Amino acid sequence: MSERHIHMAGSVVERHIIKGGQGSDRDVFEYALLRVVPRVERGECINAGVLVYCRAKGYVGARTHLDEARLLALDPQADVAGIRAALGAVEGVCGGADTAGQAAGDDAGRRFRWLVAPRSTVVQPGPVHTGLTTDPAAETERLLDLLVR
Repeated sequence: MSERHIHMAGSVVERHIIKGGQGSDRDVFEYALLRVVPRVERGECINAGVLVYCRAKGYVGARTHLDEARLLALDPQADVAGIRAALGAVEGVCGGADTAGQAAGDDAGRRFRWLVAPRSTVVQPGPVHTGLTTDPAAETERLLDLLVR
């Protein structure tokens, strides 16, 4: 069963309602947006990625997309290469193995918690939200398309 809601921006969002005993094929996941704040004192930001964690599947993943024109509209002096490197490092930590550096030995949940910890740098995590999914990797891509691109 689902409901459709129309938000003020005119987009239609579908919410799925689960009745007791249904939806056992879906797992809880957590996600946070990655924001680029080129000038912290101004408080302006653009969404540049999404982090997804699903404990049941042992999954942590990140997908990023930097809209360079939007970034430079906020700050023409922004360090685009440095920001791309920071976003790539987040994807590396999610990937685990050698790309995760010191976090390589940590489990998926610990890597996610470290990545969503508040920090006052140019690339910052947003608040953590939850949802239900059957495929966390596909959910990562869906959220990137919906909230970042």
